Amino acid sequence: MKGNTNIISALNGLLAYELAAMDQYFIHSEMYADWGLNKLYERIAHEFEDEKGHAKKLIERILFLEGTPDMVTRHTINIGSDVPAMLKSDLDVEYAVTQALKDVITTCENEKDYVTREMLETLLEDTEMDHAYWLEQQLGLINKIGLENYLQSQM
Repeated sequence: MKGNTNIISALNGLLAYELAAMDQYFIHSEMYADWGLNKLYERIAHEFEDEKGHAKKLIERILFLEGTPDMVTRHTINIGSDVPAMLKSDLDVEYAVTQALKDVITTCENEKDYVTREMLETLLEDTEMDHAYWLEQQLGLINKIGLENYLQSQM
């Protein structure tokens, strides 16, 4: 099905965010594993898999619309040097993805591509309700119980 070029371009823009998020979660999860923070490793490795799933959905939709997925372009990643910086960096990525998803959903509405919009709304719910919310909780816990207690709970 020949898709709208504006939609395909917007989906490739989202793909650049998802690939960057995937890369960032991957390196952060491995850092957590190296530091012995197994609970953080497991959760962030799960987030890596979620981002891979998001990228897969975007790729499938771009291909369905007869576009070419851009697997080269990625937004900048920010590798944290400690746990709070890593969590904050991941949260910043989720906020950026949330805004980009909302923008592309608006584009889909304007172009009357309701199927793509529905798919993106599912990704948006996952991004806002699962990923960003969990990261906000972790940073809140660090503020409430202190970094040392938080780190101990993540071993």
